[in-house]
Amino acid sequence: MMQIFTRARLRRVLLVTVSGSGLFAAAPVLAQDLPNEAEQTERAEQSPSFNEIIVTAQFRAQNLQDTPLSITAVDANLLASRNQTDISQIAAQAPNVQLTQMGGAFGSSMAVYVRGIGQYDFNPAYEPGVGMYVDDVYYATLTGSIMDLLDLERVEVLRGPQGTLTGRNSIGGAIKLFSVKPSNENSGSVEVAYGSRDRTDLRGSANFVLTDNLYARIAAVHKRQDGYVDQVDFGCANPGNPLGIGARPSTPSDCVVDKFGEKNYTGLRGSLRFNPDDKLDWTITGDYTYENRSYSASVLTVNDTSKTDGVNFICGRFCTYADFFAPAGGIIDQAYYMPSKTKFEGWGVSSNVSYEFSSHLKLQSITAYRRYRQVFGTDDDFTPNPNIVGAGFNDLKFRFFSQELRLSGDIGPDAEWTLGGFYSDQKTLYFTRQDIRYIDYAFCGGMGACNLQFQGNDPVNADSKAVFGTVIVRPTAELTLTGGLRYTKEHKDYTFVRKGLDGGVLNDSFGVGLLDGLVGLYDGDRVDWRISADYRFSPEIMGYATVSTGFKGGGVVARPFTALQAINGAFDPETLTAYEMGVKTDFLGHRVRLNLSGFYNDYKNIQLPISDCSVLDEVPVGTGTNTCAAIQNAGDGKMYGLEAEFFANFVDGLDIDASLSWIDGKWKRIDEVVGGAIKIDDPITTPNWKWSAGIQYRADLGEFGSITPRFDLAYTGKRSVGRLTLTSPLEYRPDFILANARLTWKNRDEDLSISFEVQNLFDKYYLLPLRFVAVYATAGTGYSTVGRPREWAVTARKTF
Repeated sequence: MMQIFTRARLRRVLLVTVSGSGLFAAAPVLAQDLPNEAEQTERAEQSPSFNEIIVTAQFRAQNLQDTPLSITAVDANLLASRNQTDISQIAAQAPNVQLTQMGGAFGSSMAVYVRGIGQYDFNPAYEPGVGMYVDDVYYATLTGSIMDLLDLERVEVLRGPQGTLTGRNSIGGAIKLFSVKPSNENSGSVEVAYGSRDRTDLRGSANFVLTDNLYARIAAVHKRQDGYVDQVDFGCANPGNPLGIGARPSTPSDCVVDKFGEKNYTGLRGSLRFNPDDKLDWTITGDYTYENRSYSASVLTVNDTSKTDGVNFICGRFCTYADFFAPAGGIIDQAYYMPSKTKFEGWGVSSNVSYEFSSHLKLQSITAYRRYRQVFGTDDDFTPNPNIVGAGFNDLKFRFFSQELRLSGDIGPDAEWTLGGFYSDQKTLYFTRQDIRYIDYAFCGGMGACNLQFQGNDPVNADSKAVFGTVIVRPTAELTLTGGLRYTKEHKDYTFVRKGLDGGVLNDSFGVGLLDGLVGLYDGDRVDWRISADYRFSPEIMGYATVSTGFKGGGVVARPFTALQAINGAFDPETLTAYEMGVKTDFLGHRVRLNLSGFYNDYKNIQLPISDCSVLDEVPVGTGTNTCAAIQNAGDGKMYGLEAEFFANFVDGLDIDASLSWIDGKWKRIDEVVGGAIKIDDPITTPNWKWSAGIQYRADLGEFGSITPRFDLAYTGKRSVGRLTLTSPLEYRPDFILANARLTWKNRDEDLSISFEVQNLFDKYYLLPLRFVAVYATAGTGYSTVGRPREWAVTARKTF
């Protein structure tokens, strides 16, 4: 719900800190008009002793400490001070939030979890559990979601179910990026960075006044950096090996053929804003993204030599023998290489127009269209062993249209409302070539009797329609009541195309060919609601309690082995009822802020990939009952946790921020479809503990400008990575702490800055939480993505 404000009042908005259960740091969050760079700099220098903090999380300009929601808000200044340049880095300081770049088998995608709820599978048949938004436009897939923080005004992370307040149903929460709008000034900035492994970052933005009421803005970024995991030619490094694997003809003398984990990203955004008066505000935005990089920084971490011909293919902490090579075999009469590069190209356009009919009624319309294409290959076994080939090629073509309307108004000074409607239409064409010979080697003696080699070209359609509304009333000056309601109707269909690699009829021993032409269907609807009450005990203390519901839509199994699995493999929506209580406080003259919250999630029909294919030993895939690689409703559970955030400015120039989160829970029911892959005593979510702390001090050097050192720590507790087989013990990644340091000099006019930074200061070696072990039962291997090692960079920025 959006309260109507004049531009003059909006320009009086001061600094914003993280609210609700968010990370506390000074950050300008505006309802409509965005400040120019000079205004941002001026506000950043002010004391955090402020009276008015405005956010728009409920689609109305509202004091942040009066908002009964858990929000993390970070502005461009704080992003720069921490050297955070892509969305995945935000999670380090946000309580109970995990944003993880996925391994190469999932392409250019990101796993997003908030309070233990989310999704990591990029397949277009499945929807995210956390909604991603760019300028209020919903981003529908995990693919392409590792977004650069290009020319942003702020980032907001909302925890808990969303839907009565936003376009798309989001069971876990929402992450919203707000770019800087064109404004009534001529200004710009240029930024250049150079660092470890030939890192080169180029960024720039420019704002233009075209007429008295027409403004334009353009921003661009290019990032390039060498990788940090060596792809080593096994035959070159191990001459005379027992498998007789020879070196590639073109391999260099050091045996390194590529560097995994590189960056090569280009982004461009342009906006045109028409703002003739206080009634009409219309912004049209277009963006373009191109990424062409090597495979993710992955290494082999699991190797059962009894299944790999007695050879240990683990190369080391920062190297891999994966070769993406498939020799002739099965119906393949010529050897070939799968691509080890990931390519992504996408663009989008949007229109965001708001019109104020009167001081009591406002309409907003958001229209958007997006397309992308992603191409990447995989080496499933991640070894050069010619006997256990697992090679995949993926080509996704995606388009998405959405339309959202919101009508907001008030009934007197103590009642406000918002009514909205949302529609989206989504289509993906998913082409894939799969050459799966490790099953043949494990179960058919390597004689080629059960090779699984096919190609698919699957159309995947999904559409969503919804209406939603929110009412906010104030029975007394201290008490505010909020109620919200949402109705959603969804449709999904998945057409399976299974052909031979030559495009003809697929003849296989598994029955995969019987899938050709089958259509999996899902239709469903759902009503969600939210009730919240908050009470202002004093100007410094506000307490709130909220109950809300959310869901993630059902669907069909996207990777079936049999026709029965496709027809009977539909899964139901997962649902959540979330209870939350919190308190927001400011004290010591608004120089200290402490916010606390606690939550309880009643989580049902949890959707999880039942990817433990060790059940192949017990239930043959061809029977149609096996759930290997299938998403299913695993069962019901509960989660509960606490979150605390702290911000302090005890003396001018010294800023301290910290966050602490704890989450735990348990399974209440495990569905029989799981087949033992998950045990009732397994943790339902990890890590249990996260914390972060940051400190910086701005020292005034007079006519020589200023210098600001900053130091950050972020702790992540141990994380479960599942078990290798049904009888294996549960395995965990160890906990770790990452430290970052930065030293920034600014000239007296603060239009020039030079900084030196070190990320992962103590060079901590750690693995990202997810590992690919779907082929362990047959190939005996699994691989993981390595976190980035210590890196340094020097950055220069000039504004004008």
